[in-house]
Formats: sequence, structure tokens, C-alpha cells
Amino acid sequence: MSSIIRFQDHVGAKAEKFYKTTLFQGDHMLVGLNCLEPGQSQALHDHADQDKVYVVMEGSGHFTIGDAVQEAGEGSIIWAQAGVPHGVENTGSIRLTVLVCMAPPPH
Repeated sequence: MSSIIRFQDHVGAKAEKFYKTTLFQGDHMLVGLNCLEPGQSQALHDHADQDKVYVVMEGSGHFTIGDAVQEAGEGSIIWAQAGVPHGVENTGSIRLTVLVCMAPPPH
């Protein structure tokens, strides 16, 4: 696999739940892409041992980090520390495409 890719080539959709795919995974980090259609969400959850960074590539939505809920759109960077509950909901009218980086990667 190339070390340089276009995220647009990996965008997808599912009717029943949000779409996600792994773009890169090494021993120390996972990079993935999550695509949420309008109204779709990723339930509040946490990762005990992994930090997560979301980068909004397209669209907008509500991001929950701990007790805080904030609107974030294209170009926004969101950080969820290990052990902190987090989730996302596409509240917009177009697909929400989010680059996701997790370190260390899940096993």
C-alpha cells in the first residue's frame, strides 16, 4: 500500500449504520475514515488505552467529548483522551467524513 493516498478514494456509505474503513495501521497508530450520512451517529463510547483524534474532512456534526457537546465542521480537529467517553452525530444535510487517528492501535 502506498504511503500517500486520497481520502476521497475511500469514502463509503451504509444505510443501516455509519461506514468506517482502515486506511493505515502500524504497531503504534491506526488511521481510519468514518463516514456518517445525515442523521447517523457513532454511539458514546471510550477506549481505556487509546487516545483518538478526529479531523473533519467534509460536513459537520455534534461531537461529544466527556460532558461537552460541540458543533464541528470541515477543518476542525477534535481530541478524545484515553478513557474519556466520546461520540459523534451528523446533524448536517450532507455526509460527515472524518479522519480518525488512534494511538496505540486497537488489538
